Amino acid sequence: MSTNAAFTARRAAAIPAGLSKHLDVYIEKAENAELWDVEGKRYIDFAAGIAVNNTGHRHPKVVERVRNQLDKVTHTSFQTTPYIDYVTVCEKLNALVPGDFPKKTFLVSTGAEAIENAAKIARAATGRSAFVAFSGAFHGRTLMAMTLTGKTTPYKAGFGPLVPDVFHLPFPIPYHGISEQESLTALDRFFRSEVDPTRVAGIFVEPVQGEGGFYPAPVTFLRTLREICDKHGILLIADEIQTGFARTGKMFAMEHAGVAADIVTMAKGLGGGFPIAAVTGRADIMDKIPMGGVGSTFAGNPLSCAASLAVMEIIEHEKLIDRANEVGSRLKSTFEDWQEGNEFACIGEVRGLGAMVAIEFVRDRETRQPWPELVKAITHTAAEKGLLLLSCGVHGNVVRVLTPLTIPFDHLDEGIAILKDSLRAALEKVEAGQ
Repeated sequence: MSTNAAFTARRAAAIPAGLSKHLDVYIEKAENAELWDVEGKRYIDFAAGIAVNNTGHRHPKVVERVRNQLDKVTHTSFQTTPYIDYVTVCEKLNALVPGDFPKKTFLVSTGAEAIENAAKIARAATGRSAFVAFSGAFHGRTLMAMTLTGKTTPYKAGFGPLVPDVFHLPFPIPYHGISEQESLTALDRFFRSEVDPTRVAGIFVEPVQGEGGFYPAPVTFLRTLREICDKHGILLIADEIQTGFARTGKMFAMEHAGVAADIVTMAKGLGGGFPIAAVTGRADIMDKIPMGGVGSTFAGNPLSCAASLAVMEIIEHEKLIDRANEVGSRLKSTFEDWQEGNEFACIGEVRGLGAMVAIEFVRDRETRQPWPELVKAITHTAAEKGLLLLSCGVHGNVVRVLTPLTIPFDHLDEGIAILKDSLRAALEKVEAGQ
């Protein structure tokens, strides 16, 4: 029988150590919110492929649509010989993305590629060079995306020099003493002392920081950013790569604030497990792209387009926006009960929008000192007990829960029970110095 240990040894011999790994577990089969490894062990999935499988693993409608496409065509490159599903995906995104104005969309393959292209478009449309992003942000690992990312290690260390004319300001996180007003004051000070706003092409913002710790941007903060961008002719660019497609209880997280961005980047949940990403923006902005300025050999692959069309139908027909709110409500209320009890004084904060929920762990609730060692112990103990969990946060002290939105509630309850047992066991291990 093949074993996880045997595959781990093969990986070490074949793959660079720089490709991080969370667990030495190799998955052979998946169905909705369940995974099975090569040794036959079953896991409840509280990661969803990092918010990719919002519609669950191998949703029957996604599988059917892709199988049908396999019998037709698998690749031509859209720029060379186009096909209708690419156009249909773009039409649907133009209608779904917030904003009461004409929009246009083109497809790429990854979230980082969407970010890179959004920056190119902003420079082409405005004739300006500078960008503002925020501390703790994650926008990808390619050059511009890495530069926009607001965390040095492991994303930037050793990879310089980075792209010039990219500046970072503090993201409002009241739990860590950074108020919305402090962030806005820092932006005003930046315009007065560092870079004139007439040189800024765009402001990149995650409506909920993903890798940074699942911190939702305050509604009034997003609205004020919109006003500032309008005042200075700056493009507001929303990174909805992790937050999009019903994850936060809206189709897009910006909808919680009633704000429309000039450009929106998407990926992850758009493809239901197939690689596809998109950039949607105001039509007048998108039409500033010079001919041939965007495109990619594999972008908008026919199989991925078929999967994407199925995903959008599933979200609508199965009411996954409502279900995200129900899943999130169950998770948050349970975690808040743990926080309020006497057993888990290590829970500093529970937060999230919809089914994008996080628990921040601290050594002391008064000092709020991060406790990353505990989180590492929780995620590894959970895996031993049959639950797949991920961490996040600048300090690595946040457990993020990203279940498929289609998760059966008995599996949700089973996963929650495993998480609670894992937390107890991890506390014992860490406090014992193991």
